[in-house]
Amino acid sequence: MWDNDAIVQLTITLEQPDKKLALFGAADRNLKMLREMFGVHIFGRESEVHITGEKEQIARVVAVLDQMQRKLRRQEWLSAEEVATAMKSATAATEKHDPDAIDVYTRGHSVHPKTAGQKGYVEGMMNHDLCFCIGPAGTGKTYLAVALAANQLKHGKVKRIVLARPAVEAGERLGFLPGDLQAKVNPYLRPLFDALHDMMGFEQVQRFMVNDIIEVIPLAFMRGRTLNESVIILDEAQNTTPGQMLMFLTRLGHDSKMIVTGDPSQVDLPDDQPSGLVDAMNRLRGIKGIALVELERSDIVRHRLVQNIVNAYERQA
Repeated sequence: MWDNDAIVQLTITLEQPDKKLALFGAADRNLKMLREMFGVHIFGRESEVHITGEKEQIARVVAVLDQMQRKLRRQEWLSAEEVATAMKSATAATEKHDPDAIDVYTRGHSVHPKTAGQKGYVEGMMNHDLCFCIGPAGTGKTYLAVALAANQLKHGKVKRIVLARPAVEAGERLGFLPGDLQAKVNPYLRPLFDALHDMMGFEQVQRFMVNDIIEVIPLAFMRGRTLNESVIILDEAQNTTPGQMLMFLTRLGHDSKMIVTGDPSQVDLPDDQPSGLVDAMNRLRGIKGIALVELERSDIVRHRLVQNIVNAYERQA
């Protein structure tokens, strides 16, 4: 029975209770895959499957279970590939086609570019291994980059997500902040964590970080590494020096995507220090295979007052 609330519960009675182990998978592996994919709470008990979650996602889980049960009418076991295929086809069958949608982990939600500029940004990320995006606050630079990264990870196109940000404000004063190194830099990485939690939920982010599938680090930790099969995002890149930017860009490995975002009007570097973001965009303009996207005030999608604030400050600059 469907509830009227956003979160609903459903109980399914198995058509072949004697094959419940095959349906659930060893150690409930198949149910765990459904939980990860659709963001539902699901468990099997005796001849029933109990599901709690959003109505739309439960409908997808039901469609997957239906396909799995149909297969078990003709065979005794399901491979991981068969379960994954059922999940993919059921998702495609229940989703409305939207060529601009970026599907992420959180309960199957999709992120949609809301302006022409954002659409061009998403296309730039999709079609290029290296994409720069500059623009004022509220234009979705970081949010869309993290959505693209979650999408690529979800669909197996990459194996890792690496998110980096310079902790410029701390500088030499980092040692005066309380706590260990992670506690010192966490305030500067908080926006990246916020976007991640929107894409896949707190518990899943923690699991991925423990398993080194997601890494959120200060820019300095990137030195000496080469990252293959990854989406690598550098946020607040206006606060890098040219040397730091070169170090970061040369981390790009095989089958990886790199996305660099920032706002050149918000540079926190000393006055005599050029911004690595501005320097890189000037140097790399015109190189084939690199996307350079500039979002405008018209692309601001936060509270309407944000655009008015940006306009007011630009008029008085």
